[in-house]
Order: sequence, then C-alpha cells, then structure tokens
Amino acid sequence: MTLRGRALITGATAGIGAEFARQLAGRGHDLVLVARNRERLEALAAELRSAHDVDVEVLPADLSRRADVEAVERRLADPAGPVGMLVNNAGYGLRQSFEDNPVGEEQELLDVLVTAPMRLCHGALNAMLPRREGTILNVSSVAAYTPRGTYGASKAWVLSFSRWANLTYRRRGVTVTAIAPGFVHTEFHDRMRVSKGGVPAVLWLDPPYVVRKALRAADRGRAVTVPSLRYKLLVALAHVVPPTLASKGSLSAR
Repeated sequence: MTLRGRALITGATAGIGAEFARQLAGRGHDLVLVARNRERLEALAAELRSAHDVDVEVLPADLSRRADVEAVERRLADPAGPVGMLVNNAGYGLRQSFEDNPVGEEQELLDVLVTAPMRLCHGALNAMLPRREGTILNVSSVAAYTPRGTYGASKAWVLSFSRWANLTYRRRGVTVTAIAPGFVHTEFHDRMRVSKGGVPAVLWLDPPYVVRKALRAADRGRAVTVPSLRYKLLVALAHVVPPTLASKGSLSAR
C-alpha cells in the first residue's frame, strides 16, 4: 500500500518534522504544517510549494496550550479538506532532573508529548474511521524502552497507545504506527542546551533515513518500527539487562 491524501504534521519546521514534510511533499501529498513559529512555517511552505507543486497550509499552534490543540483538532475534523495522514512529531526534552524542574514545566512536557498526541489521534480517528481509511504516525523514542524520567515515560505511552490503536483500528481501515528512533541529528539537543559530545558517532541517525524507515513501516501498516539494526539490538538488550544498568548514562549540560 502507498500512502496518499493530505498529511498534517506537528513540529513541522525542523528536524524530523521538516523531513516528513519534504518526503511527503515529494510523494505528492498536500500538507498542513503545524508548529509555533509562523515565519518558519511560511518559509518551509513556500519551499515545498515551489519544489513539489503541492498545496501547503500553515497552522501556527503551541501544543502546550489547550486552545491551540483544539484548533488543530478542528482542522482534522474539517470535511472540506480531509486529512488522510496525521504525523504526531512535536516534542522536546527537559535538561534538569525531575525533582529540580518546576512542576509546571513537567506538566507542559506531558501536555505536548502525551495529551496533544492523544487528543489529535482521537480527532483524526473520528474523521478517518467513517471513511474507512487513514494513517497515523506517532514519533516515540528508544527512550520508551528504558527508565528515562518523564521524557521516556511519555514516549512509552506513545509506544503502548500506538500498538493498541493499530491492533484495534487496522481492521477498520486506519493504521497507527509508532517510530522509535534513537539519537538523531536535529535541533532537539541544542534546544535543551546539552552537549552531544558524549554520544558515540555510531549512534547518531540522520532525519532522511529515519523518515524513510517510518514511512515504509506506515506503508506496511506496522505498529512499531525501530530504525537501524544498532537500535534494534539496543532495544532487545533493554529487555534483558537490569533496569539499574539500562537507566545509566545521561547527556551533560553545556
């Protein structure tokens, strides 16, 4: 199966999200790009319209704000421009330990990494199921497989939900796929203000590779994909090593 239809992508202006936009536009999808920065959204939209002759809408939204999430939900529900694919990609991390972060910052992280994807999946499913077709792609992480604080716990929710949703809704024409990459060359760690020097070069992946693997898995209707053999092996090891060992290692502040 080859995916078609309009795709809505959150966190679309950089990294994995921008690469999803480029690859999907290259496949002929019209797009709805969602992110906080309107200027960056408009610049990417202009690039994609010019390069691929596709229709590109921009929808500025901060997914830590309920009103903005509801605006994206309304777009998913709009029958005048049906969305055939949802890519829940928006996300970030917190540098400090859980106990050192203000609880409000932890709540915002949960809102962006769990609440927003849950609500957007709910909205997308209610639009897609009557048509008996659609694709949802949720960006999780290999952190979901190990004890890694609230970030890993949030990504574990995404992983578990995607497995369940694919099992439940695939028979009704809608597939749900979680992509669980490891370290990827994006703005993610720069925004956290952490050093990437302690991570071996072999563990870094590039966004085009990650997105190709994600779209291939979604094409096939798979519930979960872990890009690259090296991370598949690490995930397998995470199931057998003691939790105290699996949780060791962290990124250092700059």
